[in-house]
Amino acid sequence: MAKRNFSSKRNAIYETISSTKTHPSARWVYDQLKPSIPDLSLGTVYRNIALFKKEGLIQVICNVNGEERIDADTSSHPHFICNKCGKVYDAGKFISHSDFTTGLTASGFVVDNEYILFYGICPECLKNNQL
Repeated sequence: MAKRNFSSKRNAIYETISSTKTHPSARWVYDQLKPSIPDLSLGTVYRNIALFKKEGLIQVICNVNGEERIDADTSSHPHFICNKCGKVYDAGKFISHSDFTTGLTASGFVVDNEYILFYGICPECLKNNQL
């Protein structure tokens, strides 16, 4: 994304969100920035996330343990949410999701946007016997 005319706090919040693949929560963003921006409030993080959502700069992926998880990659791509550890993964690197859209459009549907979520247990939790 090109540099936006944001305040320094807003820019730091957006940069933190867009520079991670963790699909962060507002609390995670706050925890990352608080040491370098001591006067940052959690409310400021939430307000800016709401603005970014409204402007289409980020998208909400899911809710894990009562916290929205967000992504700065607003392209259509599937996600996998682990029911044990709560991690959110970009599933597009494991599977192709274009078959869903192709199948629907071939059947006469018009797809305006996609939102595909898979839930289960991730390989790390399986490896660590966290069943």
